[in-house]
Amino acid sequence: MSPPTLIEAPSSSALAPPVALSYELFPPRSDAASATLWKTIHELERTDPDYVSVTYGASGSNHAKALDLVDRLQIETTLRPLAHLTCVGGTPAELSAIVNELLDRGVRGILALRGDRPQDGVLPRDGLQYAQDLIELIRRIELRRSAQFAAGKIAIGVAAYPTKHPESPSEAHDVEVLLAKQRSGADFAITQVFFHPGQYSSLVHRARRAGVTIPIIPGIMPLTSLRRILKLSELSGVEPDGALVDRIRSVGDDASLARKIGVEATVALAEAALDAGAPGLHLYTFNEHESALDVLARLNLPRPSRPSLLARHRAR
Repeated sequence: MSPPTLIEAPSSSALAPPVALSYELFPPRSDAASATLWKTIHELERTDPDYVSVTYGASGSNHAKALDLVDRLQIETTLRPLAHLTCVGGTPAELSAIVNELLDRGVRGILALRGDRPQDGVLPRDGLQYAQDLIELIRRIELRRSAQFAAGKIAIGVAAYPTKHPESPSEAHDVEVLLAKQRSGADFAITQVFFHPGQYSSLVHRARRAGVTIPIIPGIMPLTSLRRILKLSELSGVEPDGALVDRIRSVGDDASLARKIGVEATVALAEAALDAGAPGLHLYTFNEHESALDVLARLNLPRPSRPSLLARHRAR
């Protein structure tokens, strides 16, 4: 009897892939904010994440600062940047120039987003309308520059929505949009924030039934700040966990207890997503490391060992 092929070999927990880990950062608005951010960066770097995403302001309002942060991450740290790029209202020429600039600077991962529509609702006639358009534009640029990538490619991420997008007619429509992004060339998705454990597993179930096969990574916000929970809920249209809000409110000015409650809730959210098969965790840090590290300390994530990176940490 011939030995089993790799395809026939029984699965083993030892062969399970490591859980991906990533963080979101945003360019600092002041020198003081920059100092805080770089402390956070160096603390998060010790956890050896797979990448960090760098946000991009509405209509490219902080384009230069975002590029500066991307450059410094690549030059001064071991971190790999995933550059956000919004497209709504941008012309193909404008966006092509930005994509080429990112590639010239060594970026190989882009989070392709539609972005917020202008308040007046007026868009340039030749401007891009949807994230799907941006994905296709990036892939066209990639094709022209593929000789530079050593047979590799640009990793393109997109947004996914565990709850209905505020402008969407239904959750089913959101899944169809995600499927269209996949068909246009998206490699993975990161979810927007959610507050209830079942929302991630429900999204994955609906997406898989519709034919979405790309990894869907849960975006987790440390739930340690009531002000931030309420503000983000208002901006995103996602209803927060009322019981959690009441528990945090009940401790008044006891910041330590509020933090403990928030970390426990965040860990429960992350564990539920991992139990549902999440391939990774993406933590929205708000440029602060304490809460993110508190959450990670409570999670036993299987992570790859990269001795060369650990040695670089020790050499600092």
